[in-house]
Amino acid sequence: MQLVVGRIGKAHGIKGQVTVEVRTDEPELRLAPGAVLMTDPPSVGPLTIADGRVHSGRLLLSIEGVTTRSGAEALRNTLLIAEIDPDELPEDPEEFYDHQLIGLDVVTADGEAVGEITEVAHLPSQDLLMVRRADGREVMIPFVQQIVPEIDLENQRAVITPPPGLLDAEDAVLAVPDPARGDTSEDPS
Repeated sequence: MQLVVGRIGKAHGIKGQVTVEVRTDEPELRLAPGAVLMTDPPSVGPLTIADGRVHSGRLLLSIEGVTTRSGAEALRNTLLIAEIDPDELPEDPEEFYDHQLIGLDVVTADGEAVGEITEVAHLPSQDLLMVRRADGREVMIPFVQQIVPEIDLENQRAVITPPPGLLDAEDAVLAVPDPARGDTSEDPS
């Protein structure tokens, strides 16, 4: 199974180093010296990691055969893809690979069916579970402990405790009354 572990960013310096947007919780394993990674676009790779270091909070990698700034710039926006065993699990039991989550049934804590996870979106601030409802609508569920307290891989389900309005906008609790919805109260408390 293939897993995207990073995206090459800008060149750094004049000796061919690249910045990397890390997309794995295990960069020390997936982006270690000697790692051979497939790429998207495929014509760029495979690439072998020669060395790596963190500089000002950013991961910098040296790629075998890339020794100039122009060579590094040519790799910009290339996705780095690791081949992993589909049965392999992350070291931390609270972490999951995307392929483990996609296809899980989503239910509320009281057992109400919500839908199925179709995608995991990795945003800078947090990850989102994209869930297709039975009626075809798609909802975005923040993948945080307070809202997704349980992932049960054995039973192929994710249990959620959604705040009001997350699944259905009409259930939202507004801080300011909305006359268009028939809210007339001045004080929401």
